[in-house]
Amino acid sequence: MQDWPLWLALAVIGALGYLWLREGWRTTKLLRWMVRDGEGPAPIVQGPLAELAYRFEKALRKREATRAEERGRLQHLLTALEAYPNGLLLLDANDQIQWLNHIAADQLGLLVERDLQQNIRNLLRAPAFVELMQREEGGTVIISRHPLQLQLTLRRFGDGRGPAALLLVQDVTERMRLEQMRSDFVANVSHEIRSPLTVLTGYLETLQTLPLSDAERQRSLQQMRQQADRMQLLVSDLLTLATLEGAPKPPPDTWVSLYALLQRCHADGQGADQGRHVLSLENCEPDLHLSGNEGEWWSAVANLVGNALRYTPEGGTVHMAWRWLEDGRGEVAVLDTGPGIPAEHIPRLTERFYRVDSSRSRATGGTGLGLAIVKHVLQRHGAELVIESQLGQGSQFRIRIPKHRLRHEGVMAAA
Repeated sequence: MQDWPLWLALAVIGALGYLWLREGWRTTKLLRWMVRDGEGPAPIVQGPLAELAYRFEKALRKREATRAEERGRLQHLLTALEAYPNGLLLLDANDQIQWLNHIAADQLGLLVERDLQQNIRNLLRAPAFVELMQREEGGTVIISRHPLQLQLTLRRFGDGRGPAALLLVQDVTERMRLEQMRSDFVANVSHEIRSPLTVLTGYLETLQTLPLSDAERQRSLQQMRQQADRMQLLVSDLLTLATLEGAPKPPPDTWVSLYALLQRCHADGQGADQGRHVLSLENCEPDLHLSGNEGEWWSAVANLVGNALRYTPEGGTVHMAWRWLEDGRGEVAVLDTGPGIPAEHIPRLTERFYRVDSSRSRATGGTGLGLAIVKHVLQRHGAELVIESQLGQGSQFRIRIPKHRLRHEGVMAAA
């Protein structure tokens, strides 16, 4: 075989060198692309490098898809936590805020954008909270941020990235108010029952140990009967309140005669009063009907009439009236000529056992629950109680009834 000409050999060497440099350049591009973690499309290579580039790019795309899926799950979780009805904060090992939802920000007076990466101890300085953050095991405390009462629960945990903590914030204002109301209610009931029981016990001991004349014995028995009646009335009012709180709302399609209801309350008031006051009734239209529970409506109006008679001095006047309001609602009013109520007491009159003058209330036989019953009845029927009073000029208690709960009998028949 003849030797290759020099030019041919040089051409072959040049071609091989070109191929080697081209592949080296492509290999370098591939390596740089891999170093950049697959940013952009893979460079064009051939041979074994093409297979390597294909597999590497496939693995990168799979990893990116997994990351995108995880980011979606994380965003979904954060959206769910934002919808959580309580406040949540995630703290790192240094108690710096890593994440918080908007409810926590609102409850604690924080700003999401401003307070991220801030130390929670520098933002909340309540002594109870500072003491909670010092506990390694976490715990629960209640702090006050007017007008809220907040329960803070700290739970510490650890993972591969180090220790962290979750802070749960709950608004317990209403719960604490209800607990206080229950506590006050039990205390008031105990006090109200203890007084007549003490009287009954005293008279029983007197009857057992002392020789009494017939007149003294009758007087003692009469006092015992009054105290027993007082306890019976108290229990009856308590049962009424319990029934109102636990019963379903009255149906809107049950209709009763408002005319007959007011007539009944007027007659009951006259019978109980026995002529000590002037009790008048300004009749409403005979065909006017009212929707709801008849017994509850009667209880509300009868309580207002009974209160007016009880607190109006003998010889005074109590007037029952009906009228239409300009907005289409109706109003049942009970007006008296009693001593009136100081303005500072009016907002609390419907609280259970609240009395402007407790000694005078007990002397007149009141339980302190009448207006609480009225409030519950009206709330169940969507009605409103308006109280107006001035010292020395009497009081006005007005029940304002929604338009949709009033109908004339003729309209009902046509419907």
